[in-house]
Amino acid sequence: MKPIQIRRTILASQVLEEITEIWCQWRRQKLPLYLFLAMCFNLVVAPMVYAATGEQLSRSQSWGLGLLGLVTLGLSIYLFFVMFVPEKF
Repeated sequence: MKPIQIRRTILASQVLEEITEIWCQWRRQKLPLYLFLAMCFNLVVAPMVYAATGEQLSRSQSWGLGLLGLVTLGLSIYLFFVMFVPEKF
């Protein structure tokens, strides 16, 4: 094999090992994944809040209000499950 092909093979195996390590970390730690998904969902919610207020709020206020709504919804769902399915907790 040529030296360039050997380097590419080594680089590809290192990249694969790093991806595997990141995947294992994500499977153990759920909070960063949940925060990322909430922020992505807020990218959809914030413009709707901005449009619904007739541009009376700034974009950053709309972003914060959308995030506050998502947190409130998440807490209410969590508390619902804690109240009605206490065996899991």
